[in-house]
Amino acid sequence: MFRVGFGNDVHRLVSGRPLIIGGVSIQSELGAEGHSDADVLLHAITDALLGALALGDIGSHFPNSDERWRNVESSVFLRYAVGLMKQHGYEVANVDSTVDIETPKLRPYIDEMRKGIADALEVETNCVSIKAKTGEGVDAVGTSVAIRAEAVVLIRWSE
Repeated sequence: MFRVGFGNDVHRLVSGRPLIIGGVSIQSELGAEGHSDADVLLHAITDALLGALALGDIGSHFPNSDERWRNVESSVFLRYAVGLMKQHGYEVANVDSTVDIETPKLRPYIDEMRKGIADALEVETNCVSIKAKTGEGVDAVGTSVAIRAEAVVLIRWSE
């Protein structure tokens, strides 16, 4: 049996915050604002996993009103979702994702992101796709006001 989940996330870009995408620290003048480390890619993948399992979203498991999650690395959320997936007898078949950010260019970081995400998902790196897009100067992404990520995950019965 297969199940598909979709996740997305968006964060405002501000000065004075680090930019963490896919668990990787990105050199940038602007960082994502959020309660945790504001890693839009890991948030989108976590939501995709939770969605595939029909177990709500990241906010229902890790509310931003709970101080325990302030500045927490988003890999904690992803590994939690992976644990739930395994408890329900599933494994990841593959993930496809897109990160929308005007600058900086993400190509130099994507291989490291893929490796870290694959490790967290307990899959081979070739099961994780990450694409980077700009906003072409349009909307909140294109004017460097925001960063957005979307992810689709396919999970399969493993037992």
